[in-house]
Amino acid sequence: QLQLVESGGGLVQPGGSLRLSCAASGFRLDYYGIGWFRQAPGKEREGVSFISSGSSSGFSADSVRDRFTIYRDYSKNTVYLQMNTLKPEDTAVYYCAGDASGRGTLRADEYDFWGQGTQVTASS
Repeated sequence: QLQLVESGGGLVQPGGSLRLSCAASGFRLDYYGIGWFRQAPGKEREGVSFISSGSSSGFSADSVRDRFTIYRDYSKNTVYLQMNTLKPEDTAVYYCAGDASGRGTLRADEYDFWGQGTQVTASS
């Protein structure tokens, strides 16, 4: 079974930055579209960013486009989500997911396997 592991979450003051990591064990992420999603209490899961297979840069939702960047490090077999200028409304559990088609999308139902999530809290 393909598994992803997220890390890098934590508590940060509004305006601060965090970098989330999505790593794989036993298989290469290169061949998969990878997406980042988030879910706040009482809200639906929301697509944040995705990157297609073979790409080094990706696409982000309007709500985060000027602040979040998704990218791959092929040497580390890891996909990162760099989050800058964090706001309280960014507080959520963040998940990464893999799309076997390689395309990537902001739609959660297009993904085939998921990580367990990492908590991000932006609060003073």
